[in-house]
Amino acid sequence: MYEKNMDIEKLKFPIGKYISNKSPSEDLIKQWIEDIELFPSRVEYLIRDISSEKLSWKYRPNGWMVKQVIHHCADSHMNSIIRFKLALTEEIPTIRPYKESRWADLNDSLTDEITESIILLNGLHKKWSRLLKSLSKDQLDMKFIHPENGNKFSLVENIGVYSWHCNHHLAHIENGINSEGKYN
Repeated sequence: MYEKNMDIEKLKFPIGKYISNKSPSEDLIKQWIEDIELFPSRVEYLIRDISSEKLSWKYRPNGWMVKQVIHHCADSHMNSIIRFKLALTEEIPTIRPYKESRWADLNDSLTDEITESIILLNGLHKKWSRLLKSLSKDQLDMKFIHPENGNKFSLVENIGVYSWHCNHHLAHIENGINSEGKYN
């Protein structure tokens, strides 16, 4: 039983759980921004010529289907850029959370038509990475409050979170495609 739980944990967090870095080097920040910038092209590479059948494969038992992961990333990353802009234009704003698991069960996240989410990710990530590359040290230190725990998060921390988020879900997409439907 312990080994089975370890396998599920590895499928749930294929690149490991996020570890916060509140004082990253400039090189690491650049790498994080590059991860965010290249995310859409990496998704497109993974899903080239993908069938509807594979879009419905799950990356783990009780996990999301590949298509849900892709649609989730569009939803999540839209929320993230808004959080960045709020932090840049308001004094330590409290951001608005959303119920991502419920969003993933809405019709637009269950459709095999992933083109809209891919188009959205492409435009959003170009805009987002342009914004991130322009931030000064002072701007990187700007913060927002997450109301679910009351913690303040700096923008530089959030860049790290979303670099991880991109790579985390790339691994989910790849695992789902390679699962051959065994978790459905």
